[in-house]
Amino acid sequence: MSSENFGLRRMAKPLKIFWLGEQANLCVFLMRNKVMIKVEKVGTTANILFNNPKKRNALTLKAWEEISDAVMAFNRDEHLRCIVFKGIGDEAFASGADISEFPYIRKDSRQGIAYGKKTAKALKLIMESLHPTVAIIQGACTGGGLEIAACCDIRIAATSARFGVPINRIGHAFSPYEMEPLLKLVGRGTVLEMLLEGRMYSAEEALQKGLVSSVFPSDTLIEESEEIVLRISRGAPQSVRVTKWVANLLCSGEQITNEHINRVYGPCDSDDYKEGVRAFLAKEHPNFTGK
Repeated sequence: MSSENFGLRRMAKPLKIFWLGEQANLCVFLMRNKVMIKVEKVGTTANILFNNPKKRNALTLKAWEEISDAVMAFNRDEHLRCIVFKGIGDEAFASGADISEFPYIRKDSRQGIAYGKKTAKALKLIMESLHPTVAIIQGACTGGGLEIAACCDIRIAATSARFGVPINRIGHAFSPYEMEPLLKLVGRGTVLEMLLEGRMYSAEEALQKGLVSSVFPSDTLIEESEEIVLRISRGAPQSVRVTKWVANLLCSGEQITNEHINRVYGPCDSDDYKEGVRAFLAKEHPNFTGK
């Protein structure tokens, strides 16, 4: 397995020093120096790993920036077949925002809006990614972690997983960009139940609500997930990408145009289409190249 740096921001940022209140406590903010997201490319699969296990993979602002960088870089790689999101360790997929940052970088509405633009960018990139996306979820999947999972095409959970957005406990509200993917996924009733009550769902409850696609025992989650990713990767890349694009198009409510129809049937001119038809008639497995 080889790890690669796909344009992530690894350069250390200038040291920031803050004086807190009348006590003038010195707080040195060093999180900008830590790599919050690890990326791996294994064959035709890209892995984006949340790397903050001591805080249950809480997402710093830097993490959101690195997620955007990674997805944009992977979207330029047409050899990929799938992007997988996963937390490092067993305790959490991602437990939401790193609230310890809030007194410094999200202390008022102005900073909140700037912060929200960064998260909205990452979520939009995941939702509209060229490649199919899979979230492999163990432990806590809350707040921003659940937002990321909701933007993925397929969500696979371990029985240990739990889901929620207890944002009302810190006196904050869900932005439209954060709420929209969840609304499309499970509907208004479930979203409001989760947000207004601060409800946490078990993996089985999440499956019933439609938050996740499948639930597996923790000890077989990775094996089952690999099979799902393999099935995705076996499909013709152009066909898979257009299928995802059509699903997003229909969910957007945008009016269908002739340009859209032309794009849908574009794969019929591809070498993979010819190979797929040939292999089907010959009762063989197709060898798709993405061309």
